[in-house]
Amino acid sequence: MILRRARADDVATLAAWDEKPHVKWCTGHDPDTPLPAEAREDWPAEIARLDDWQEIWIGEASGRRIGVVQIIDPHREASHYWGKCAPNQRAIDIWIGEETDLGRGYGTVMMREAIERCFSDPTITNILIDPLVINEKAIRFYRRLGFVDVGERWFDDDHCLVMELRRDAWAAGQAN
Repeated sequence: MILRRARADDVATLAAWDEKPHVKWCTGHDPDTPLPAEAREDWPAEIARLDDWQEIWIGEASGRRIGVVQIIDPHREASHYWGKCAPNQRAIDIWIGEETDLGRGYGTVMMREAIERCFSDPTITNILIDPLVINEKAIRFYRRLGFVDVGERWFDDDHCLVMELRRDAWAAGQAN
């Protein structure tokens, strides 16, 4: 399993994954209806963007695309999705593209690599995530990785649980 930078030839796969029922459900959209135009990610623009506050990575296993990881600097990202944030943090979004790849350990490997990538910068103090409150499987997954609950928060229409992984907690967990 590897993480590699997203490329233009990943756009069609990412757009197809966006329409998968399990992906739509995890992002707060009705899994049984097509995504409205305003909810569609502009993958060509996102991948072409050369901002230093965002990274998009594709998880591959045996040369096959498995999932995607977005890492952002919530203090500096353009939409201010996270609101006012202190510097020296990162926020991660991750999803597995195909239902058949769920529960096979790919997400754990991708998430560990993303966390290591974030904490390879010695100034980064913590990582934020925001699964939907109803996504109990994701919350358990993040807790197993060492994330702790910060509190519930509404992001537009999405009722989320903000969770945090502090550098010291990650380092202590890796020593065990």
